[in-house]
Amino acid sequence: MATDARRKVPSVDALLRSEPGGRAAAALGRPLLKRTLASVLDEVRAAAARGISPPEEDEILAEASHRASWVASGLTSVINATGVVLHTNLGRAVLPGEAAEAARRAAVAYSDLEVDRGSGARGKRGTRAELLLASLTGAEDALVVNNCAAALLLGLAALAKGKQVLVSRGELIEIGGEFRIPDIMAASGAKLVEVGTTNRTRIGDYRAAASDRTGAILKVHPSNYRVVGFTATPATKDLATLAAKIEVPFLYDAGSGLLEEERGLDEPSVAGALADGADLVTFSGDKLLGGPQAGCVVGRADLLVRLRRHPMARAVRVDKMQVAALETVLAMHATGRRGELPVRRMLQEPLESVARRAHETCERVGGDLEGAHVARCESSVGGGAMPGVTIPSWAVAIRVPDATAFAARLRTGAPSVFCRVEDDRVVLDVRTVLPGQVPDLVRAVQYALEGDDLIEE
Repeated sequence: MATDARRKVPSVDALLRSEPGGRAAAALGRPLLKRTLASVLDEVRAAAARGISPPEEDEILAEASHRASWVASGLTSVINATGVVLHTNLGRAVLPGEAAEAARRAAVAYSDLEVDRGSGARGKRGTRAELLLASLTGAEDALVVNNCAAALLLGLAALAKGKQVLVSRGELIEIGGEFRIPDIMAASGAKLVEVGTTNRTRIGDYRAAASDRTGAILKVHPSNYRVVGFTATPATKDLATLAAKIEVPFLYDAGSGLLEEERGLDEPSVAGALADGADLVTFSGDKLLGGPQAGCVVGRADLLVRLRRHPMARAVRVDKMQVAALETVLAMHATGRRGELPVRRMLQEPLESVARRAHETCERVGGDLEGAHVARCESSVGGGAMPGVTIPSWAVAIRVPDATAFAARLRTGAPSVFCRVEDDRVVLDVRTVLPGQVPDLVRAVQYALEGDDLIEE
């Protein structure tokens, strides 16, 4: 029986030669469709080996076309109703329109990315952004690369390759994708020396670990978790003093990109770290800074010269569209317009304003729908910033028999909506729903409701 079932499985070429296959190949591209067909047919043959009759050819083509269309359609805009402002899986910081337009201009035409317009000679990539960064933080100089992990990797490779780097055990963080500080350290060629314990590290632990083989002291801000309770960590100034005494650079990975202290934002600031004596500070462009993915390094000019000259610098350099968007966002910071950044608007929007949007959304979904109601909830910053900090918010909660299945329908719909599932309810936190998206959100919910009696009476 299994052999007979396998004989009925069509070949990739036969499906591609068919009229429906030809139309699908023309619409999606033959190489992509061929690859997805091969994958689907592998699954069909495996099922046939268990005696399961293969589906009809048009069903196989439909499944392969569906998978291929997901790839061919490219990145899809989604509605973030999770309440996580810096949602890493959804792209972190939303760019302001000005920054997006700057990136578009850089993409569709030639630009003075790496040329001096006065002399016509080769210039330095990211010059404007780096000047703005130095000005905003009080640093001697700055460097922009493609992300914060790259910034730290470059710093360690350029300054401490083959040498020991002292790091507190409580700061050996893991960021998304199982990417860990010890792994970055190993890739840079530096040698990790753990000091102190997970919850308590003192300046004396660093002194005891220092030797003539020490190449740097590294402080890593744990931006995606907090150690609370019986804890201790040395002051930044004390670490800077020790680094100066043993004549090694002091690197501070601040992570979240808060340029200067701000009320309500409980993160170490870049300017503060420099003022306390850090020689180099690394941080992300797409977190609290509110810009595109980028890794920023600010600090001593002599050390940044060494980073620029390192062969790895070219491998991690920033793209022209990232540069254009980052320049615009930094200019907004410099001119006192950071409150216009989407990230800041979401974090600082008054609760009353969020509540009005929640009530509007609920009424438009269906004011008399018994399963839908407005509810208080908590948003979060996310994206490796302000861990454990929540922001009071409002949401539209819809009670359904199978909230997980309903959330899946929202994600796969058009428009696509990402939400939370809590206590058999679908929770749409409107703090992270962008201005103008309410009609699309309402339409998506109504589409998901159609066809099934999903609302719990």
